[in-house]
Amino acid sequence: MTAQTIKAEFEGHSGAKLAARLDFPAGEIRAWALFAHCFTCSKDTLAAKRISGELARAGIAVMRFDFTGLGSSDGEFASTNFSSNVEDLRSAAEWLAVHYDAPEILVGHSLGGAAVLAIAGELKSVKAVATIGAPSEASHVIHNFKDHVDEIHTSGEAEVDLGGRTFTIKRQFIDDLNASNLSERISHMKKALLILHAPRDAVVGIDNAAAIFTAARHPKSFVSLDGADHLLTKQADANYVADVIASWVSRYLPAEAPRTEDEAVEDVVVGETGQGRFQVSVQAGPHRFLADEPADVGGSDTGPSPYDLMSAALGACTAMTLRMYVRLKKLDLGLVTVKVSHNKVHAADCLECTDEERASGGKIDRFERIISIDGGTPDALADKIAEIAGKCPVHRTLEHGAKVVTKVR
Repeated sequence: MTAQTIKAEFEGHSGAKLAARLDFPAGEIRAWALFAHCFTCSKDTLAAKRISGELARAGIAVMRFDFTGLGSSDGEFASTNFSSNVEDLRSAAEWLAVHYDAPEILVGHSLGGAAVLAIAGELKSVKAVATIGAPSEASHVIHNFKDHVDEIHTSGEAEVDLGGRTFTIKRQFIDDLNASNLSERISHMKKALLILHAPRDAVVGIDNAAAIFTAARHPKSFVSLDGADHLLTKQADANYVADVIASWVSRYLPAEAPRTEDEAVEDVVVGETGQGRFQVSVQAGPHRFLADEPADVGGSDTGPSPYDLMSAALGACTAMTLRMYVRLKKLDLGLVTVKVSHNKVHAADCLECTDEERASGGKIDRFERIISIDGGTPDALADKIAEIAGKCPVHRTLEHGAKVVTKVR
């Protein structure tokens, strides 16, 4: 999970101060990644934030920044071009190497994807590159202002509306785009490459992904973002891209060293992600996942609810306890499935409760579990299975209660 996001500032290619955000994992940092945003976008787009957050949740720290003249960065956009974006990336990588660690992962969205492809081969620390909706040649971006190209060539510059904002595009910008040769850089990159692209991308066509894939050498992978738009404006699409990148890149990073007994950490760490009203990221040792609330209570339904997790704990503990028993007794028993439901019921209506519990009034939590065995449950073992299930440690904790100690830092 993203335990902390801090602001940073570094000097870009022209000496302008560029604004950045650093997303840190809750635990140990496995590697650093650099994220390059799309054309005229910023580091704070929903896609950039969600992808960076997911990588952080996987133990990868991320630096995302605004290119010169965009977002919160200083400098004039009119004086920039594709080559200057590449140099801004180089400056970011150098700053990161000095202050934290050299980046091992590059992630680029749209023209930012073209920029990371252009520089990846020159950064020795980089092991893996992921692009999202990237053009196969930087010059593809010219179509965003094709109606002004003649004016730019004639007058040297033009005011162009891009996404509701006005930018000054100069002739040198177009000349630089046309002069770039991305295919050659891709073929000599020698980095693991993941290409993510929507088949119906209306901004950068899918043929660009095919061209990048053809130019690149192995190892290379392609993932189709069926139904997604170019900017990943749907939360589900952005989350999917983030999940895929985080999973794919782990193959190219050193395996997490197993903890010794002295280093073992039993704590479960839960932190808000900042996405939606209730979404949290859960880290249990090396395992990470999301928890949330259902949509009907204001959540985004991106993960199990707290009571779902409690039911899951009871079900998992029950299955494991039964498996330990049958192995100990060398019994032939099929795979165990435990279905758990949770409700709050009036104590007076609880048939399984004691007279004392029913007399207490109010509502109580009632968990019901149904245990089934592949191939059927032997009649002779049914009562024993129920008995052993009752010895599950989580069952006992729920039944007998526990003391929760809270400390506020």
